[in-house]
Amino acid sequence: MSEKLKIKLSIANRVYPLTIDISQEEGLRKAAKNIETMIKQFEQSYSVKDKQDVLAMCALQFASQAEQKTIDKEVKNEAVEEKLEAINSILDAHLST
Repeated sequence: MSEKLKIKLSIANRVYPLTIDISQEEGLRKAAKNIETMIKQFEQSYSVKDKQDVLAMCALQFASQAEQKTIDKEVKNEAVEEKLEAINSILDAHLST
């Protein structure tokens, strides 16, 4: 059974108390820090003062990055699959002679 840890994360001037597995702490703290950094960038770049708008833009940014990684991974997997099929064809041809 994994040990639980109580932490507090601050995002957009709000504190969120969480009970998490110890193994999640580093990832959650880094994620909160990334969100805070992005909030500051959006506020400075676009003069957005409404936190809800800024958080929505952050959510869109992170979601689009995740989707792009999925798309890139699928493209790489297709390329690898094509190469493996080509190698398999060469091996089949070589073994059948």
